[in-house]
Amino acid sequence: MEFEAASYWFQCLQTSFYVLLFSLTITSSLSLFIFVLRVKFWCKCDVCNVYLTSNWSIKFDNLCDWYTHLLKNSPTRTIHIHVLGNTITANPDNIEYILKTNFDNYPKGKSFHVILGDLLGHGIFNVDGEQWKFQRKMASLELGSVSIRSYAFENVKNEIQNRLLPLFCTKEDVLIDLQDVFRRFAFDTICKFSSGLDPGCLELSLPISEFAMAFDLASKLSAERALSPTPLIWKIKRLLNLGTEKKLKEAITKVNTLADEIIQQKRRSGFNKHQDLLSTFMGTVENDDIYLRDIVISFILAGRDTVASALTSFFWLVANHPEVESFILDESNRVMRPSQELASFEQIQEMPYLQAALYESMRLYPPVQFDSKFAEKDDVLPDGTYVKKGTRVTYHTYAMGRMEELWGPDCYEFKPERWLKKGLFSPVSPFKYPVFHAGFRVCLGKELALVEMKSVVVSLIRRFEIRVVESGRAPRFSPGLTATVKGGLPVLVRKRT
Repeated sequence: MEFEAASYWFQCLQTSFYVLLFSLTITSSLSLFIFVLRVKFWCKCDVCNVYLTSNWSIKFDNLCDWYTHLLKNSPTRTIHIHVLGNTITANPDNIEYILKTNFDNYPKGKSFHVILGDLLGHGIFNVDGEQWKFQRKMASLELGSVSIRSYAFENVKNEIQNRLLPLFCTKEDVLIDLQDVFRRFAFDTICKFSSGLDPGCLELSLPISEFAMAFDLASKLSAERALSPTPLIWKIKRLLNLGTEKKLKEAITKVNTLADEIIQQKRRSGFNKHQDLLSTFMGTVENDDIYLRDIVISFILAGRDTVASALTSFFWLVANHPEVESFILDESNRVMRPSQELASFEQIQEMPYLQAALYESMRLYPPVQFDSKFAEKDDVLPDGTYVKKGTRVTYHTYAMGRMEELWGPDCYEFKPERWLKKGLFSPVSPFKYPVFHAGFRVCLGKELALVEMKSVVVSLIRRFEIRVVESGRAPRFSPGLTATVKGGLPVLVRKRT
């Protein structure tokens, strides 16, 4: 017995030693990597052999601004970050080639699937091939239907009328975080639209939602995996259940549990095939609850953070450009009745300046600042850049909005007029403006998202004056899957006289 006890404690000690050794190895490796990165973080344009060095944290508030600087200094608007194995481009010809012409060679890839696999599973935004085609076909059919669009619009109207406007009335002359409000609003609407669940995040008390908090944490920590210098770090942490990976596991478990409860409630209560997206997929995939869960989580991620991000940036820009606010107000007054709070679907379509202002806002501050694919085979992009098999290829939407050859010498200015011709909205090529992606993976929820954002903007601008506390300072973004302003967006709200 004494021998067995001694053996047991020896094994425990040995295990603890290995855990400590792994931890020290991780810490040492990361520290060494960061040191090397700071000493020489360099990139190279494969076409012109120009080397560019820069300490971005000193010169730029956001990492995306540093990438923009590097891309503007490359004659081809393409660079290659050797230390990250990432080819980054802001060239429309390259983007059309990646997303359309040679689409099959640039899937999301196994690396992307592994990074987000724990959270998104086999949802539409994390798969390729036949799984992606099936989910996209199903979603395309439903999102294009009149019944689903009407259902989505009614959800948005109800959330604005019953929660958003009453909340603003109670917060007059009180400092509030507009980004937090929009995240709550978008979470309520996308949950109701995708699954029929109403989390009630935007009720007057601004309750803490366990589902929303777990979802936020899981999204944030999953994004940090993608930003890790090497996948080995987070994979070892996941194996040993340490640090951020332990927190991620706990958050995803909570998200999955709540999503499973939604599915079971839907089964018990019965479902209308054309009521929400979950009901639609349940009519096709009857017994695979894990698959249904992945689909629900993917659509919540896409429909919540992107809308909230776009609205936050929009109101920051409008606060710095009161003339744009006046134009939107005048346009809505021409289309709507004086006492009308909510615009109808038809009235929203009669506001080209509003659409131009939203497009211009997303040109400068896209909700998804860049997107990546992985090359299946060796390839050469249209600008002559060689792409090695298995390497990452990124198109940088944020940088593209700041390219003079695409938008003119005033590309840094917020000018909705650039989208109007003879008073009508005039779109450009999606490969020049890939805010909603482009080609075969173009965003299916684009029109629904635009209607939602327009409804919010018109309702708030007609009723309230919204003033950003630090309007002159450009937003700083936190690392993540979507653009999130650090510290939120503090504003003062006052009823419009």
